[in-house]
Amino acid sequence: MSTESETAGTPSGPPVPDEFAGYDDLPAVPLTAADIGPGAPRFDGDVSEMPDRACWALQNLVTRRYISGDRHPQLWAWVAQYQDVLRVRLSELDLRLRIIDEMQVAFAEQSGYDSRWGRRLLKRETVNTYDAILALHLAKYVRASRDEPVLITREDIHELFAGVTNTIDRDMAAFDKRIERAIDKLDELELLRKHRDDPDTYTVSPVISAVMTASVITDLQRQFDQFIGSGDAGDDEADTAAPASDAAANLDRTDDDDFDEGDDW
Repeated sequence: MSTESETAGTPSGPPVPDEFAGYDDLPAVPLTAADIGPGAPRFDGDVSEMPDRACWALQNLVTRRYISGDRHPQLWAWVAQYQDVLRVRLSELDLRLRIIDEMQVAFAEQSGYDSRWGRRLLKRETVNTYDAILALHLAKYVRASRDEPVLITREDIHELFAGVTNTIDRDMAAFDKRIERAIDKLDELELLRKHRDDPDTYTVSPVISAVMTASVITDLQRQFDQFIGSGDAGDDEADTAAPASDAAANLDRTDDDDFDEGDDW
């Protein structure tokens, strides 16, 4: 017969010895490379300390604009599983791991310190004036959508620039061309994604909320207001201010366009 000092009852299972009581309430210990251990060698001479899935997750974080649970469910699962070890490996490359759990989005971003020995591994993206204006409007739409999908047509996008045309006298054909180039740029950055049935309709990627932070939006809004007030026609070859470039740089990678685990947005 068990005594009270020997066991503690649980509502969902058999009695638990006192020495183990409260074990499940202890804080979790993050996994390290030593804990998860290597898997089978992926190639002759493989000396990795991580399992193959963690290695593949790391490779995709460095080369993709982002990993999405929607489009890349398997990669997303591996990033979530091995995130503690991946943070260490990325940090060794002067990179940070950004994970937005509510969006199931992960990407690597460049750290912000300077060193004569350090090397920037993530390519910086040149974001021009009209690209930044369009990104600014789309980020506002996504933030106001409250997690609902945001659809926008090519015609809607052109109307977003109506305030510019009303203030600045310009050649309309050249103006429309600049807008089309901005659409192409955000499509390239995967912030806009065409619908398969209607190439003139786009879904705005929720990832834009991750890279277009509140501070970046505020800074871009200030630049946009100055742009409108000055009557500047905009130079497509000129880069915008650093915050816009840094935001887009987070999503700029050399992607393998043939690889896609899920449906397009």
